Amino acid sequence: MTTHGGFEPVFCTIVPPHVLDKLAQHEDPALSGPARQTLERDAWERTHRRLTTVIGAPSIAAPVASDKPQRTIYDARHKQDLPGKKVRAESSDPGKDATVNRAFAGLGATFELYLNAFNRHSIDDQGLPLNASVHYDVKYDNAFWNGEQMVFGDGDGELFLDFTIPVDVIGHELTHGVTQYSANLTYYGQSGALNESVSDVFGSLIKQYTLGQTAADADWLIGAGLLAPRVSGVALRSMKAPGTAYDDDALGKDPQPATMDDFVNTGSDNGGVHINSGIPNHAFYLVADAIGGQAWEKAGQIWYDVLTGGELKKDALFADFAKLTVAAAKARFGDGGEELQAVTKAWEQVGVPTS
Repeated sequence: MTTHGGFEPVFCTIVPPHVLDKLAQHEDPALSGPARQTLERDAWERTHRRLTTVIGAPSIAAPVASDKPQRTIYDARHKQDLPGKKVRAESSDPGKDATVNRAFAGLGATFELYLNAFNRHSIDDQGLPLNASVHYDVKYDNAFWNGEQMVFGDGDGELFLDFTIPVDVIGHELTHGVTQYSANLTYYGQSGALNESVSDVFGSLIKQYTLGQTAADADWLIGAGLLAPRVSGVALRSMKAPGTAYDDDALGKDPQPATMDDFVNTGSDNGGVHINSGIPNHAFYLVADAIGGQAWEKAGQIWYDVLTGGELKKDALFADFAKLTVAAAKARFGDGGEELQAVTKAWEQVGVPTS
């Protein structure tokens, strides 16, 4: 593992820190308690991630680049020790625990999208085993990729439900692993927002692939089904309409901008990585919508080419990424096609230059 340009090693959670920070101040302990506990646990895991980078992760048996995933699910049994008790392996039949089954299926859906759409063999393209722990801690309001495995909380039941419910959450977090093994984008500022956006893009594509949806069919929401019924909102983020996913007394209002006109300058959340990711998210949606059809075939292919092509710098700005998508669209689909026109127009619409 590497140290990402001098910043903290990537530790990403699906629920942004600014949401948990607001909840931690709520007067109702049923809401503030789990949020505070989650923030404390996230801080510990973030430190652990940094130490793992310094001293090295446990060795893993050399994987084989197979066309079949190697999945293992563990039950943390509401404790904090990872990975927990092994409860399902690749050869196992589904059990009675729906959370275990959803995690297993979500790992498989992610593997399948990357294999079938992009000929990528697991997260590292070398057959890396996919491990996940469910039922982590008590009322833990998050899910994360820690550089080695997936971890899912059950949610507090008040605001957040089981984090294995949305398959795009699973795909989002595992895609941080893909980025880790490819472009390795620095998790700060615009490069950090690109890191987050790439995970949203492929998380959404994994959901669309699983459901057999076209770009027109898709809801373009990240985390739909995760929010409890009492919450005024539909998801954590919207790629189609950033800033509209939720507007709730407890969670606050979705702060994501859709264009550079509303770019948020902040020192929190690693320079607003979960906030300003709305801008490249919206650009991808516009590209996919303009091209039509199944979004992983063309729009997704362009984004994947940039992520894995070797030219994307760790500290890339939005404009750097945008220029590379234009080049990738030309290289794969030619100068005169709708793909290039869609990419160029999309970045123009969100206010990011491509020339």
